[in-house]
Amino acid sequence: MSFHIGAGYLYCEGIRVKDLQNTVQDSPFYLYSAAQLRANVAAYADALTGLSARISYAVKANGNLTLLKILRDLDCAATLVSGNELRLALLAGFAPADMVFNGNGKQRDELALAVQYGVTVNVDSEFDLEHIIAATRDAGKPVEVLLRVNPDIQPDVHPYVATGMRESKFGIRAERLPWFLDRLKREPRLRLVGLHCHLGSTIKDVQVFHDAAVLMGDLTANVRQQGFDLRYLNLGGGLGIDYERAGTSPTPADLLDALRGRLPDDLTLIIEPGRSIVGNAGALICRVIGVKDNGDKHFIVTDGSMAALIRPSLYDAYHHIGFIEPVNGMPYVFDVVGPVCESADFLGKARVLPTPHEGAGLVVYDAGAYGHAMSSSYNLQLRPAEYLVDGNRVTQIRRAETFDDVALAQSPLSVIMPPIESADGQP
Repeated sequence: MSFHIGAGYLYCEGIRVKDLQNTVQDSPFYLYSAAQLRANVAAYADALTGLSARISYAVKANGNLTLLKILRDLDCAATLVSGNELRLALLAGFAPADMVFNGNGKQRDELALAVQYGVTVNVDSEFDLEHIIAATRDAGKPVEVLLRVNPDIQPDVHPYVATGMRESKFGIRAERLPWFLDRLKREPRLRLVGLHCHLGSTIKDVQVFHDAAVLMGDLTANVRQQGFDLRYLNLGGGLGIDYERAGTSPTPADLLDALRGRLPDDLTLIIEPGRSIVGNAGALICRVIGVKDNGDKHFIVTDGSMAALIRPSLYDAYHHIGFIEPVNGMPYVFDVVGPVCESADFLGKARVLPTPHEGAGLVVYDAGAYGHAMSSSYNLQLRPAEYLVDGNRVTQIRRAETFDDVALAQSPLSVIMPPIESADGQP
């Protein structure tokens, strides 16, 4: 593993993390392993051997520009959910032909950008289709599209990350497909090239991917019978990782084994992993502020918080927690919490840990996905810096947010607005 313990100290590849913590000014900070990132992509590439397939990394999981460039160099494509992610992917060097633009609420300026660059766009609804049509008319350019199908498959995950069920806001019900196909036949600038579905996230039962592949294969055959030349089948992402350190999470090979024999031979498979690419490649490194007892309740208070890593508070998600250095105090059952003024501000609950000294380094593992990407400046807890380890080399790949950054965005020079006219034309 790229993160490992040696003589009581946490290492990230060849770097002792305590030495890094003592060297840098920032705390907390995110730390990533380039070796783990490459190994995760290689696991997908090996699993896809013999298939016509594309690994399209879900940029929303972690959009750090340096990490994106590494993934681009590993021949990943990019899955986007906003116009700004599209701009970032271009900056990272991804080719527009290797991008897919998803989302249930794509705005008109975002669609104009996608059409301008020739990015494949996923159709999510009736109004979304009409907005895409308008964007192609305005640009005078064609665009390739996928139809996102809502397969109504329950993935047995937290409801906030289940996206393929009937009540989800995402996708098109299968019985509505005829309407969309009829509409597309009348729009020569829109070229339907495939179907798409996405079941959710943190999925550990690969049988649901098998079920989705069977359904989507049947739908592909039906759509082809209506004269559409489909080239792609996009089954989304969502493979879970071993947050609990139980050793039972499925691998990319398990995922692909569930799909083999269920995919049309003449289609290119697109998969959209995010968490399973970058999740275990990152960790949140914190310092202990102090230890507190309230009766028989014990707390470790750190400078890391829900502002830096919201997954535990938002999803009641588990992250393994430990120390980056030897800690030999009396063990207790602790809640690991931060300084934010919310009772929901915790990184972990009911963890058996030795009592740490003040200033001890603490690590929240497997925080590379939806960690920094979902961070905030709530309570003016400023967004953390990010560092990348590659062998024995450390690079700062994002500086920490500063108070000046926050203040400047709110300064009068930054928020000057033109006069607003009332409905009667008077200023």
